[in-house]
Amino acid sequence: MCLICFNPISQAMAELIYLEQDITTVCVTAETFPEGVGAAHQKLHRMVAYSPERKYFGISYCLVKEQIIYHAATEIAPEDDTDHPEFDVFFIKKGVYLSVLIPNFMDDLPGIGRRFRELLADPRVDPDGYCLEWYLNKEDMRCMVRLKD
Repeated sequence: MCLICFNPISQAMAELIYLEQDITTVCVTAETFPEGVGAAHQKLHRMVAYSPERKYFGISYCLVKEQIIYHAATEIAPEDDTDHPEFDVFFIKKGVYLSVLIPNFMDDLPGIGRRFRELLADPRVDPDGYCLEWYLNKEDMRCMVRLKD
């Protein structure tokens, strides 16, 4: 389910995306943020065979003040071996997410951070949530933040 809403904070169109069920992912944690993000995605793709049917994500949150943890992640498929010692498991919670589409995201990587700052300023955001990048294909992604229940 997808609803269009106006986000008065960013003065931009945002969508409400409803995830109907939790998504279990395996992920590789970046050694640093933001410098290690690309390397984490490359490592994930070496460890899990790419498939256009598979969902890919970036997940970030603050563990302690000012320290951002970043995971390159993909949903678990039945054939996946999740016992690899370099994998972490992360559960993307079902619910309503405020979302902005970023077409050709590689053309404006700093824009991703700006979009997340705008989304996080919304008073409906879950304070225990995380920033979710949903890679729709090799060019387009969604910046998403979960709203309070």
